[in-house]
Amino acid sequence: MPKSNVRKKKVYTPPAELRPTQATTTKKPSPVWVPALAVSLIVVGIAWLVTFYLSQGAYPVNSWRYWNLAVGFSAMVAALGVLSKWR
Repeated sequence: MPKSNVRKKKVYTPPAELRPTQATTTKKPSPVWVPALAVSLIVVGIAWLVTFYLSQGAYPVNSWRYWNLAVGFSAMVAALGVLSKWR
């Protein structure tokens, strides 16, 4: 049985205007405080919510009532925003 010919594909090279420049390829790593801040915001948010639930709304701030939930969840959402800057 004869063997079929194998086609060779050309190596794709993107056009010059689409090639990444040297400035975009060399990104600096993020500072140490970025993941540290994100982890601390997550821990503070969870601690705030756990304290609110375990104290049956009396702590951390009694006069805020259910706004304590917004504070805890917004701390964790802020941590997501900080983590989006992490490289």
